[in-house]
Order: sequence, then structure tokens, then C-alpha cells
Amino acid sequence: MMLQKNNNLLSIKNLSTHFWTEQGLVKAVQDVSLDIRTGRTLAVVGESGCGKSVTALSVMRLIPWPPGRIVGGDIVFNGKSLLSLSEGQMRQMRGNDIAMIFQEPMTSLNPVFTVGNQIMEAIVLHRRVGRRAARELAVAMMRKVGIADPQRRIDEYPHQMSGGMRQRVMIAMALSCSPKLLIADEPTTALDVTIQAQILELLRQLQQEQGMSIMLITHDLGVVAENADDVAVMYASRVVETASSAALFERPLHPYTQGLLRSLPRLGERKERLEVIGGTVPSPLQFPTGCKFHPRCPIGKNDPKCQQHEPPLQEILPGRCAACWYAK
Repeated sequence: MMLQKNNNLLSIKNLSTHFWTEQGLVKAVQDVSLDIRTGRTLAVVGESGCGKSVTALSVMRLIPWPPGRIVGGDIVFNGKSLLSLSEGQMRQMRGNDIAMIFQEPMTSLNPVFTVGNQIMEAIVLHRRVGRRAARELAVAMMRKVGIADPQRRIDEYPHQMSGGMRQRVMIAMALSCSPKLLIADEPTTALDVTIQAQILELLRQLQQEQGMSIMLITHDLGVVAENADDVAVMYASRVVETASSAALFERPLHPYTQGLLRSLPRLGERKERLEVIGGTVPSPLQFPTGCKFHPRCPIGKNDPKCQQHEPPLQEILPGRCAACWYAK
């Protein structure tokens, strides 16, 4: 994104993360560049397997080796390169400055500890306070995220709570040390629609109160329209389009983004069937040559240039980038 550098809390520059597997080399993230502005929400959108979560885990430096490793690029947070930090320095950064909410709270919370103990652990580690003060802060945080009767529920175990309550606990844990950046990886995937709306409203409210930035990873364009200031669309390991949320929905530039928006149902429109993007997402073990979207693209599947040469992500309009030879 072409944004003022001094306004960026996080800048990802030409990031590449690969995994060495028994089947072969998986280039999960290739040459990804993103900016997240202070106090704003960037939504990272794309189909499953496009590299969204790997990008987020790379920011947190939680890529497990083996089999994965960041092989190129840089991640700059608040003017500081995260890739140059020691593991000890990065551990201090996690939770304190950058926090993450994972997709499924039941697998992220430890079933043998109370939710209170798990929130308190982060507070004791980063704020260096005693257990009593940490418990008081945990109760206050649980109240803040809308958990009723937190004095009692702080001593409950994850299995005693509903999915929505567990997700609120995860948010309380993530925000207990007032991070500057929150990474929310599909935070409402396993929740019903009513609870989804409550969780997203809660994140917006807490963002306004604390002035934090949010990296929202999702495949739900409805969530993007309601919650994001800026959008980055990923396809097959790369960013293919960046724009403000309003500009993207008004006029998508990349054929893949156009296909995603056409596939959305719209109120008042009567269609016998929804439009879909033909074909399937390519395997990361064997991406096609040229533009990775060309086999599914109405232009690219018949165009030699698209089939042979991969387009760079470049500015097409002011503040708008796309990786397409024919975007205009």
C-alpha cells in the first residue's frame, strides 16, 4: 500500500515464508508487502490456503522450524525489525505489544487450567504484578469484554463456557496488556451469526477505547465491509490487491477480487444460482507459471503474457495496488 511511512505501525516488506515437507517445498507466502496504520483495521482476505494465517504467524514469529522458516523480507513494527530480535526480546513483544486471537478458542485455551489462570499468566508475565493484582485485572478485563459475573466465571474451565464466552476470554487474554496491534485470525469462524456480530462489535469498541491497530484475517467479505478500513486480498501465497475498504467494494481492480464480489448474494437481486469463480485454488506444491490466477481468470486463461509472466503488485490508481497486467 502506498501510505505515509510515519503513520504505519506495522510494515511487512517482501515477506516470504516456506515449508519443507515430505511432498516437497511449499512456498506458503511469497513476496508479501502490507502496511497497517496506527489505530486502523486492515483486513486480509482470501480463500483457505492462500497464506493469510502464515503471514500472521510470521509477524508473531511463531513459524515452527522444522518444517517452516521465514526466508526473505522484513517485518518492521514501530520502527523496529522483528526479524532482528532475539527470541527473548520477541517473547516480551508478544502479548505486550502484539497480541493474537486464534481461530478456535477451544484448542487455544488449556483445558486443565481455569480461564482466570490463563488470563492472569499473561498479566503476571508482562506487567510484573502479584497474583492478587493480576486476578483483579483479569476480572476487570472479563467484565470489559462482556462476561457476566466475572468474579465467579474466572474460576471456570474452558469446557464450562460456550463458544462465544471462550472467544471473549481469548480477547480478554489478548488485550490484558493493552497491545498496540491485535491480530485476529478468523475470530468468529466457529460462532453463530448473532455471537459473531457481538464479538466484532466488541473488537470495534475496544479498538476505539485503546487506539490499537487490528489485522483482521477473514474470508468473509461481509465482515470486511463492516469492520475494515483497508483491505489486502491474497491469492495463492501473494497479495494481489490492496485498497481502502470503500474503494475495493466500489471498484475492485483485480479479476480475482471482482470474482469474489460477484459471488456474494445481494438483497433484492433474484438469481437462480450464485456466480462462482471457476476452477480450484492451485496446490502450493505446484503453482502455475505466470500469474497464479490465470487458469481461473477470464482474461488470463487465453493470454500468453499472463500464462508466462507473473505481474508485480504495483500502484494502478492513487493508494490502490493490484498484481494484474490488465488492471486499470
